[in-house]
Parts: sequence; structure tokens; C-alpha cells
Amino acid sequence: MLLVFFPFAFSGICTTELCAFRDDLSTYQNDDVQVLAISCDPVTALRAWSEAQGYEFPLLSDFWPHGAVSSSYGAFFAEAGMSLRGTFLVDRDGVLRWSVVNGPGQPRDTSAYREALAAL
Repeated sequence: MLLVFFPFAFSGICTTELCAFRDDLSTYQNDDVQVLAISCDPVTALRAWSEAQGYEFPLLSDFWPHGAVSSSYGAFFAEAGMSLRGTFLVDRDGVLRWSVVNGPGQPRDTSAYREALAAL
């Protein structure tokens, strides 16, 4: 699994990043890896955003208990009540193989994901 935590649906950087995954999905998702995007937005907002952008990977809500999943991965910014831009590559056995957490306003470097995926 490639867990992609993001702050907010419909925001500029998040839209750019998730559209990059959408537009090159075969680079990130295959028989061994499923992309799962996660934020603290409510399900209805994520559904509307996914439909508007044509995402072909699941968007999951960490709305309640608020930020519990993000927190468990160390990707929750409690002061703002949002997920950080955390990315976690978990293999089929549930072993964390690679991770990076970017602070607020820091976009992802997708080239690093490609290297981590190639190493699986």
C-alpha cells in the first residue's frame, strides 16, 4: 500500500499532488501496491472532490475520531486539525518499507516515491 496523507480536499497543493498520482497511476499502483489517499475531511467532501477530479484510487476519511489514523502514522498536525503530507509504503506483509512526512505547505517530491517503489 502507498498511504498518501494530505491536508485538505480542494486545496491547491493537494489537488496538484493527487492529480499527479491520477495522471501517472501505473507508476505508483500495481499488483503489489494500492494507492490510498487519506485526509481528515468528511466523506462527502472527499466523494465530491474525487468525482470532480476523476481519481481512480480510494480517498479515505480520517474525520472521526478526528485524525486518529494520521496520528498513528505521525502525520497529524494537531494545532491545525489536519493531516500532514505523509507518505508511507507498506508491503504485503504489513512492514513499513519507506516513509516521509512533509510539513505544512511543503509539497511532495514524487521522484523519491518512484525510487522506493522500485526497491520493493
